[in-house]
Amino acid sequence: MPGWYKDYRIIVFELSPKTHLERRLRTQGCDDGAGRCGRGQGLRSRQPYLREERQMKHDNLGRWLGRGLAAFAMLAASAGIAAAQSEADLYAAAKKEGAVNWYTGLVQQQVVRPIVAGFEAKYPGITVNITGGRDNDFLTKILSEAKAGKLEADMTDGPSVFGPLKKAGLAASYKAQNAAGVPDQYKDAAGEWTALIVYFLVPAINTELVGPEDEPKSLDDLLDPKWKGKIAWSGEMTVGGPPGFIGAILATMGDEKGMAYLKKLSAQEIATIPANPRVVLDQVIAGQYAIGLVTYNHHSVISASKGAPVKWLPISPAVGAMARSVLIAGGPHPNAAKLLLNYLLSPEGGKVISDANYIPSNPAVPPKEPKLLPQNSNFTAYAPTPEDEAKNLDKWISIYKELF
Repeated sequence: MPGWYKDYRIIVFELSPKTHLERRLRTQGCDDGAGRCGRGQGLRSRQPYLREERQMKHDNLGRWLGRGLAAFAMLAASAGIAAAQSEADLYAAAKKEGAVNWYTGLVQQQVVRPIVAGFEAKYPGITVNITGGRDNDFLTKILSEAKAGKLEADMTDGPSVFGPLKKAGLAASYKAQNAAGVPDQYKDAAGEWTALIVYFLVPAINTELVGPEDEPKSLDDLLDPKWKGKIAWSGEMTVGGPPGFIGAILATMGDEKGMAYLKKLSAQEIATIPANPRVVLDQVIAGQYAIGLVTYNHHSVISASKGAPVKWLPISPAVGAMARSVLIAGGPHPNAAKLLLNYLLSPEGGKVISDANYIPSNPAVPPKEPKLLPQNSNFTAYAPTPEDEAKNLDKWISIYKELF
């Protein structure tokens, strides 16, 4: 029990109202050993003391509540000061490092530059150095740096970066203060990764090539012969490409029915584009394909807002993915990386992410377009955990090679 609480209890309960009353009665000759008055005193003489006892109880209760509220207010204030001091200490340590190297696959113009501008304005003296590219590029670069003993990366993110980094012993453990508001399914219990952004990969159509009456409403609609040779997907062998779609089909339909469906789908002669899902969507917008099979729904929203003829379809199951942020163990600027992660998970950082039409992992900051979420558009999503991915990715890739 804290010292302040122990002392506080003694102050409040040192002398009860009843004890006060008994002493008053004794001093005025009205004591039978139990605080009762004799017959000569009469009931009338007792009544003022009864009223006094009730009043004293009321007053003491008021004092008890008042002191309790004050004490808890002091405790809350001290906790707030401690949190503020913790951030101040982290900033001081990060400022000594002077920079943070962030390897990210997020779109530079759309979200990375606004994040960097906000962070550097809030924390002067720390420069954010950006290396852009794809997940696989980052992994190759970071693993090469580690092998050479010259790590430059401090932090990276992406749907598939964690597994290989964990295996190589490069995933640092850190539970950011602002990660407390992130749901458990969007963070690692040991703090080795935390999702910055949540993604949903769904089919998208070119609205000039696919009229409202022809829009696919289900997976079976994608098997219509009229779509043969008009569907495309990414060639990335990650959750954001064909393997993720295959995994979602098997997880929701079961192996037997799922494989039967995938064999029928393979007859549609789906084009594999050797690029990421964003490039696939751009080719759909350009009219090269009518349907992009596995595309990020927020990308369609961004492009449609600029007048592009594109629309995403809420077909179940979507593939759920996350931009899992990982701090690199042994990176040159560990404190600055922690500070950047904490900023990205804050309401301030989440607002920048939301304004860019992404879905922040913290539900306290809703997406700019609420319909991106499954619960608002009546679709379901399969989101493999890192453990699911590690266990099944090779199997999903093998099925892709066999059928597609």
